[in-house]
Amino acid sequence: MAGTMVFVGELFSRICRRGSTDVLLGEVTPQILGHVQTFLSSNSASTMVDAFDSDSGSLFWLKIMEAIKDPYAVERIAEELLHQLETKNATDIEAYWTLWILFNHVIRNQPSVRSMFVEKFLLWKVFPICCLRWIIQFAILECPPVDNSLTRAHEICGLMDTVQRLVVAWSTREFVQSAPMEQQAYVTAAIGLCIEKISREELDMSKGVMHSILQGVSSRLESPTHLVRKMASNVALVFSKVIDPKNPLYLDDSCTGDTIDWDVGLIKHQKRTSSLSKCKHAETTMLATSELENSVNLRKNNGMHKQARGVKKTSFHSKLFDPDEIVDPATLNYESASDNKEDDDESENSDSSSDSSLQPYDLTDDDTDLQRKFTQLTDVIGALRKSDDAEGVDGALAVVEKLVRASPDELTHVAGDLVRTLVQVRCSDLAIEGEEESTEEKRQRALIALLVTRPFESLDILTKLLYSPNVDVSQRIMILDVMTEAAQELADAKTMKQKHISRSLVSTISESQPWFLPRSSGPLGASPWKEISETGTPLNYSHRYERELPLKPGRIRKGKTRCWSLRSANIQENQFEWVHNKFPVYAAAFMLPAMQGFDKKRHGVDLLDRDFIVLGKLIYMLGVCIKCVSMHPEASALAPSLLDMLRTRKVCHHKEAYVRRAVLFAASCVLMSLHPSFVASTLTEGNIEFSKGLEWIRTWALDIAESDVDRECYSMALTCLQLHAEMALQASRALETAKSTFKAKGVSPPSNLSNVTIKLPFSNVEY
Repeated sequence: MAGTMVFVGELFSRICRRGSTDVLLGEVTPQILGHVQTFLSSNSASTMVDAFDSDSGSLFWLKIMEAIKDPYAVERIAEELLHQLETKNATDIEAYWTLWILFNHVIRNQPSVRSMFVEKFLLWKVFPICCLRWIIQFAILECPPVDNSLTRAHEICGLMDTVQRLVVAWSTREFVQSAPMEQQAYVTAAIGLCIEKISREELDMSKGVMHSILQGVSSRLESPTHLVRKMASNVALVFSKVIDPKNPLYLDDSCTGDTIDWDVGLIKHQKRTSSLSKCKHAETTMLATSELENSVNLRKNNGMHKQARGVKKTSFHSKLFDPDEIVDPATLNYESASDNKEDDDESENSDSSSDSSLQPYDLTDDDTDLQRKFTQLTDVIGALRKSDDAEGVDGALAVVEKLVRASPDELTHVAGDLVRTLVQVRCSDLAIEGEEESTEEKRQRALIALLVTRPFESLDILTKLLYSPNVDVSQRIMILDVMTEAAQELADAKTMKQKHISRSLVSTISESQPWFLPRSSGPLGASPWKEISETGTPLNYSHRYERELPLKPGRIRKGKTRCWSLRSANIQENQFEWVHNKFPVYAAAFMLPAMQGFDKKRHGVDLLDRDFIVLGKLIYMLGVCIKCVSMHPEASALAPSLLDMLRTRKVCHHKEAYVRRAVLFAASCVLMSLHPSFVASTLTEGNIEFSKGLEWIRTWALDIAESDVDRECYSMALTCLQLHAEMALQASRALETAKSTFKAKGVSPPSNLSNVTIKLPFSNVEY
């Protein structure tokens, strides 16, 4: 049979080399699995090894695997076998004996096969969690799943060596930054499943395992991605159970119970997305975009202009305030006083009409009337600076936003001090337990109100505090968050201003009639205009005229009387108009100071390395700002400076995917904000730097789409390329229009215009 087995082994190798391993294992796996199920039903667990060793059918498959000499074929057979067993919903014991029949001898006699299982399949490949559990059980523990009495010698030695290799690779910062998310989740699950099998004594005997685990957990807890922090919390939980089973360490609220879900969603997510078409995958939206916008701590539904104040309350920015109106600030803090009084009157009437409603009155909360009422911003600043008075700070934070939005005269003079005080308030230390988020939200809403009502005074302080060594990372992130929200609110704001309509007092008409009469043109048979006398004041500066119109053909009823007047009846509509987007005036103040000196390493500030989360937030804020001035002249003035910042090598090629996503988002916002006519005029004038910036977006996005390991960066790069292609197409049309205009006027186009080349991604067309 030796020659036959060699022939079959060579045949299997060539089938695998030709890419038909799935077809081969689709026929082989059911036979081996049925063979294993037959033996499991007729033999006990203790006699399974002897039964398989003496069975000719088991020896047949064993000899075939020994005859396969091609390492690639062995690897492909092992991979496809694991996937086939998962598809057929094999149990742990069935999967173990199936792997044992095929690979028991070769994994002991061939070091390359053992290395394939314990290194490549654990560190470089990505399998479903059930397959990972089977690999650990077969190649590392080397015992059936039902065998609880492990011999703690060779098995534990191999287990600790495997854990050592895994945690050393898992704990490195380069692995967190460069490895795909699926691979990180897979290696994390492998470490967790292996740690579950060891004891405290075995962990103490290992060298460096505990230190590597703690290092890997701490580096992942600093990540802005929730999935990475979830991996760290899972490993920390299983590690704490080994150290002290009675006191598990829960770093995540979702980690409850005794079992840990090592399938954190990525493996299943990969299965779902593998069947999607390329078109749908390319339509994946930005940043998700997800991570940067979801990482903003402010909820928009709790914002200033979107928060529901109740049926009887309206938001401040939607009202038209009279600047001469006298407002009592005390009424702003306690708007519900009249409503409470009405409720008290109703309850009093109901009590007097019912004898059974007499109940003892609770006097425990009567001290609420003795609380201090803030009506001046200077009093608010003083209360916020008293860190030992928690009630005073909470009361000041509750009213500061309303006082700021009332825009009193003192706000201009105290805006800077109020901004600095709000940034330095420690809400987590002063808030009541369980209400930290509410207190932080009040602080952020107050800062947003200051940025909206007094932008220049507030930005002068915030941009200085952004790079100040006296604030921590959380305060820097909070500053960037409120600047982002304030920019969006200013862009969505609506105000009314008086129209400036230029009209001539005396119009020249060719007809022989007074200038103040309407034109006599009209349907045939219309009567001349007649002035209608107005009743009212003797001095009437408006004139009203009317005339009779003839009947329309086929109509019996009398025609209409049309009135004409020099002034419209709707004076409000004529004199005022809505003005949208107040942000362009303040765009430079938001962006330029924040971009200045971002790459300098100061005391406590290192955006390019340690504080990469702040750098990502900064770039995201700049992208939102440039998006808020879309199609406005300010976008053309600020885009070159932003592109210069994004083109910095330490920024666009940052090792953290979080920063690269922010750069892709900002670059896409630049493409959306520029008007095609400006791009065309810039190319016509020969602005080389700006042309290089646009070309850099295209080449860099192509490089990210081809080589980046992060899936979100890939999808965002495709979106950026689509936006660049659309911008290039619109700019080329504007250039064609400019050329045709020059030809029509008999003027030769500029010499630079012939040297301009616009490239469309994924196309051979050039303009």
